[in-house]
Amino acid sequence: MWILGHILAVGIGISLGLIGGGGSVLALPILVYVMGVPTKSAIAMTLVIVGTVSLIGLIPHWKKGNINFKKAIIFGSATMMGAFFGAKVAGLPLITANIQMLLFAIMMLLAAILMIKRSFKQTANASSENNPENPNSEVYQPPVCKYCWLWLLSEGFGVGILTGLVGVGGGFAIVPALVILGKTPMKEAIGTSLLILVVNALAGFLGYLGQVNLDWQLVGSFILAASLGSFLGSYLSQFIDGKKLQKYFGYFLIAVATFVLFQNYGSFQKQKSAVSIQGERVQVTR
Repeated sequence: MWILGHILAVGIGISLGLIGGGGSVLALPILVYVMGVPTKSAIAMTLVIVGTVSLIGLIPHWKKGNINFKKAIIFGSATMMGAFFGAKVAGLPLITANIQMLLFAIMMLLAAILMIKRSFKQTANASSENNPENPNSEVYQPPVCKYCWLWLLSEGFGVGILTGLVGVGGGFAIVPALVILGKTPMKEAIGTSLLILVVNALAGFLGYLGQVNLDWQLVGSFILAASLGSFLGSYLSQFIDGKKLQKYFGYFLIAVATFVLFQNYGSFQKQKSAVSIQGERVQVTR
């Protein structure tokens, strides 16, 4: 299983190199279901993996000047507070591993649906470019709002909580928020979101520090395998159009999310029944 897990980690890197994002969401199910890491430890390890992979992806954007540090500080400060808070909430006895995995599966489903929807919009935009009667349009349309910065901070805090709770990077929510609410150009939003993902993952990891055991050797080998995969994916991107793969990758994420939901919903129901039976016994004893 160790070898299979690292082959899948290479697959995550290839997807990052080809598609440009989304693959890191698979790190948690691979650590839990393939490598047998306990859920809470796997979430903390995923934060390290997501943060490191995002840092590697950040370098070319930084060189091209595609990072808006002012917006990164505004949005990132909210996500960091949320991530640290989410990690602390995850340590409460009420938040079981099953609940975290169910939340993770729901977030994965949402990310997959947005990815599929975006791929259809990109196809439509490509068609409009070939038709002079249809004006070009952006993937995200910025609405007019009076207090956009408040929405930006609120969404940042919410995304941060989810990062701390279930280990998702939240790039699928950060990029549209920067474009729509922060009125940031798409290329700048992608680069800025990577910087936010790095600090977000760091804050979430600090929240878990001391609460869970970490297998640093596994984290290191997993990151190395994913990095090798990303280089391979970048090479393959010369021959394969990654944008066309987004839709199929989204369907794959839906399949994985359905599996995670199926696995954890049964366990969640059993735990619920056990708690009810225990409560009834306490009442009978009294």
